[in-house]
Amino acid sequence: MLSMTRIGLAPVLGYLILEEDFNIALGVFALAGLTDLLDGFIARNWANQKSALGSALDPLADKVLISILYVSLTYADLIPVPLTYMIISRDVMLIAAVFYVRYRTLPTPRTLAKYFNPCYATARLKPTFISKVNTAVQLILVAASLAAPVFNYADSIYLQILWCCTAFTTAASAYSYYHYGRKTVQVINGK
Repeated sequence: MLSMTRIGLAPVLGYLILEEDFNIALGVFALAGLTDLLDGFIARNWANQKSALGSALDPLADKVLISILYVSLTYADLIPVPLTYMIISRDVMLIAAVFYVRYRTLPTPRTLAKYFNPCYATARLKPTFISKVNTAVQLILVAASLAAPVFNYADSIYLQILWCCTAFTTAASAYSYYHYGRKTVQVINGK
């Protein structure tokens, strides 16, 4: 339910940013972040609340939220186009890799119903350390970019430094998945 809330808040945030209502967007972003923290806390502390569907929806909600935020913040001229392109490209490559791993670990006969059933987990992607750092840096940049027009620092050198840090961690994260490849995938059921 919390992941679905985050997915539902993503287009609302995009709309608020496009309408340049950054005060409310900042509050809605804080709410989305709270749902993510609460979701993780519940999953770690109450084993009966973990589910395969929740495990699939949580990263999907994060990707949807990040993608919509970066595209809309880029449209609002608060994040540079090449950085958004880099972030979206990395996420698309990761999603393609997950689809490939899903296909390879699905036992035969492989059916569309089995393939798209989130309750039938066959593999789990373990994020690398730099990927976790990258997620944090990306979220910090989103928060800073949303706050920039509110607190009047959109042209700050510190924001530009944060763009560079985000580009570096995004590239390092993409490389870490390429370099460590199979070590980041834990097969649950499969061949």
